[in-house]
Amino acid sequence: MEPPAIPVEELTSGASNRIIPVCRNLHRSFFSSASVRRALIFLQSIILSLVLHLRNCQQRHRRPSPPSSPSSSSSSKQNFLFRRREIEEDVLRRRALAEDVPMLTSSVEDGDVSTFLFYGTGRNALFCRSWIPVSGEIRGILIIIHGLNEHSGRYADFARQLNSCNFGVYAMDWIGHGGSDGLHGYVPSLDLVVADTGSFLEKIKLDHPGTPCFLYGHSTGGAVVLKASTYPYIEELLEGIILTSPALRVSPSHPIVGAVAPLFSLLAPKYQFKGANKRGIPVSRDPAALVAKYSDPLVYTGPMRIRTGHEILRISSYLTRNFRSVTVPFLVLHGSADKVTNPLGSQDLYHEAASKYKHLKLYDGFLHDLLFEPEREEIAQDIIDWMVRKLSFHHS
Repeated sequence: MEPPAIPVEELTSGASNRIIPVCRNLHRSFFSSASVRRALIFLQSIILSLVLHLRNCQQRHRRPSPPSSPSSSSSSKQNFLFRRREIEEDVLRRRALAEDVPMLTSSVEDGDVSTFLFYGTGRNALFCRSWIPVSGEIRGILIIIHGLNEHSGRYADFARQLNSCNFGVYAMDWIGHGGSDGLHGYVPSLDLVVADTGSFLEKIKLDHPGTPCFLYGHSTGGAVVLKASTYPYIEELLEGIILTSPALRVSPSHPIVGAVAPLFSLLAPKYQFKGANKRGIPVSRDPAALVAKYSDPLVYTGPMRIRTGHEILRISSYLTRNFRSVTVPFLVLHGSADKVTNPLGSQDLYHEAASKYKHLKLYDGFLHDLLFEPEREEIAQDIIDWMVRKLSFHHS
């Protein structure tokens, strides 16, 4: 029986813990064709000004610098080195904080907890965690790919519940997140995160030969996991994937934003939208979970960076166009009241995917962060039960 359609408000832009209202007033000012033409002329003027500015800068760089003053190239190099040193120091600070998270949330009675660095496709150091049951035979391994702006340490309670059912757990912080390398909150390419996910899975399969592996992704992490699973060499390593609130059918606040996003993501990729909605929207019905999330120093709470937002739009658009090519076994879970990612995207995936073993579960009235809702243990148990059934189905 097909699940009922759910009325959901259209997204504005992005799939983070808050919707960033890029050009929030565009809805009021861009309805008429004349207004669109004026906006395009205005944007062309800005681009032309930038081109002329860059050309003038190049001409100035060609002129010899006065002996008494430092060259502009030397000054630019110093600024670059200073900025890079700032980012490196911030990475070390975040990594030290990330090391402390398991000590605060786990105990040796629950499982063997460890942290380590994994060098991804771009040779970036990625901070990783593992929770392995201390007794009993491991049924399978779940690899966690967190959502945008958060980090793997937030899933310690979920990992303990998995350990109690004899599932091992690994988790990886993406580039620019948690204790991993990169500018905090900046994702140069989600395809890089997809490649890192595949490499991480390969490493775990080598470390645990013969053990069934599942990939779990939340929100934008769900989009990453889904795209990774469309590559045959990755799908062959998987028993199945689990997605909570995946970032599918994400759309910008206005079509013109989507049109100019690729250009601005090249011109100013790290620029932050200062007009972001700082209050955000609720992602959990548990007030304590919201306090814990937004007071966590490893959770990025700044405005979304232009390239990051463009990457979310890009991967979401790609996946939405290619649902029919999905063949991996999957479970997709979504709250009907989620205003960050669209439940209709999960329904479309379920209906259109070619997977023979696929399941959809909608939670009436639940919000975005399903594993941080008051019913988190029941939702986690739904995931565990699905994996157990999938393993039984595989062996039958």
